[in-house]
Amino acid sequence: MPDLRVKALQLLTRRDHSRAELHKKLAPLAESEDALEAVLDALQAERLLSDSRFASQRASQRGSRYGNARLRQELRQQGVNDEDITEALDGAGEEVERCRQVWAKKYGRPPESAEERAKQLRFLQYRGFSGDSIRRVISGADE
Repeated sequence: MPDLRVKALQLLTRRDHSRAELHKKLAPLAESEDALEAVLDALQAERLLSDSRFASQRASQRGSRYGNARLRQELRQQGVNDEDITEALDGAGEEVERCRQVWAKKYGRPPESAEERAKQLRFLQYRGFSGDSIRRVISGADE
């Protein structure tokens, strides 16, 4: 069990992990499921492991490039619960403004044709921005 704790601490010193992500990485090294859960519970009790902190950091890091839908999907895949995800996305900043920054960096000028408009819409959709945010940015660029 001490080896499992040491490995967990080594992983956590590099970056924050969600509980599910750390569980997945440590499972092959654990003697039993109970031992692994005990280590994870101890780390959570010591506040060394926190899904809400992981979600907040992840959203702030990747929020400058991606929309809320994409961030929500990534955090769910990492095993973060919906309550922590919502809290993290609230702290990531206004989605419309982030969308505007991503659009300005990539294109910086209004679409001149329907094809170009569709291309810009697809790009922002792929980045996970909501339809409302995309419409506000693209229509604001036309003005």
